[in-house]
Amino acid sequence: MVKTVCVTGAARGLGLALTAQMLKRGYTVYAAGLDMEDSEGIRLLLQAYPKHLRVIELDIADDLSVALFTETIKLDTVRLDMLINNAAILGNITDHVRGPLNFAEMAEVFNVNTLGSLRVTHALLPLLLAGAGKLIVDISSEAGSIEQCDRHGWFAYCMSKSALNMQARLVHNGIKDEGGQVMLIHPGWVQSYMSGELNTAADLTSEQSAQHIAALIDRHKDFMGDQPAYVDYKGDELPW
Repeated sequence: MVKTVCVTGAARGLGLALTAQMLKRGYTVYAAGLDMEDSEGIRLLLQAYPKHLRVIELDIADDLSVALFTETIKLDTVRLDMLINNAAILGNITDHVRGPLNFAEMAEVFNVNTLGSLRVTHALLPLLLAGAGKLIVDISSEAGSIEQCDRHGWFAYCMSKSALNMQARLVHNGIKDEGGQVMLIHPGWVQSYMSGELNTAADLTSEQSAQHIAALIDRHKDFMGDQPAYVDYKGDELPW
């Protein structure tokens, strides 16, 4: 039986690279995100994997969009083996507590990075629990670690990722008795578009990071226990 996975934020960057990695591994991939029709990378993958790639428009910050996306998937399958919650935004990283703070922007970042992933997880949970894998992979960040935080800013991103980590524990606790598992992965410093344009100064390309993440997923059972795993792209455990 062909394995199935949903990847959010799949139009470009890390999400697109993760979609490619999952297709190479033989998965049927439900690639979801904004502006999917305008993604050249998705068009190329559709040409290469026409039988295994389904493309769906999705705004994880919007309840109705998530509901429509879920119904679309249900028309195609009755189960999912894995969900990769990748979609995220960065927000302001220079604001300092002594200066002005944009709380409206912080709320937007939370709505995407924390509540957005929860919306998708909640909506797809029946399909995930019906699948064989029952695995949720949340792309988190070392920035979500409270113990090792030394930043003075990044309020929206750091706090939203810390909240995502708590969400992962809560979800894991709620589904582990049914065989469900949650894995948190810090993808490294990736050349992404989260700041609005490609950050070419970062250490890893999206493809390199996705290769590492896919390899971790392949052996995810090595990391799982009673609590969700929280590791970096190399597989090293991160402090909560």
